[in-house]
Amino acid sequence: MKLSLSELQKEYRHEPLKFDEVLDLKADLMERYPDEVLDVTPVHINGMVSVEDGGDALFYAHVKTTMTVPSTRSLAPVELPMAFDVTEFYVASQAAVDRYEKTDVVLVVADDEIDVDKAIADNLLLQIPMQVLTKAEQSADQLPEGHGWQVTVEGDKEADESDSQTVDPRLAKLKNFFDESSKGDEK
Repeated sequence: MKLSLSELQKEYRHEPLKFDEVLDLKADLMERYPDEVLDVTPVHINGMVSVEDGGDALFYAHVKTTMTVPSTRSLAPVELPMAFDVTEFYVASQAAVDRYEKTDVVLVVADDEIDVDKAIADNLLLQIPMQVLTKAEQSADQLPEGHGWQVTVEGDKEADESDSQTVDPRLAKLKNFFDESSKGDEK
């Protein structure tokens, strides 16, 4: 879905353009981000584009889809249902960006074209959480471990204490380094 900023400014100055569309972004997302996106169901968007007093376009959409991404622990596929809102401002020049707050998403339109598909795809990627786990990984009491390694949770006091007591054999001689050097200072 593509929109023309100049057409929006002419035709929708007094009344917003409303839309209710289904976008097929699977091929684009899987081509651009093959390691992060394993599958995407058709993306349903509904919302509107209104033209502000300065000629800037306010784009608002509610987005709903399901993405399949790899688990951050085992790389097993995990389905993530997504439903979120997107609000972006589209302006004709870089100078217009200064009219907005730093927290607003403001994009300068190139060649008079707003690429809605790309905007929605980029926002889908931003919605992927930092940690994605399968249901089995979420409910597991034990974290994975192997020979000489184990996964720990940051801030887990028990794991932190066991890590601080374990000394790498290559550094074992340095364990008491400060104790011996402080004895030499006492003489």
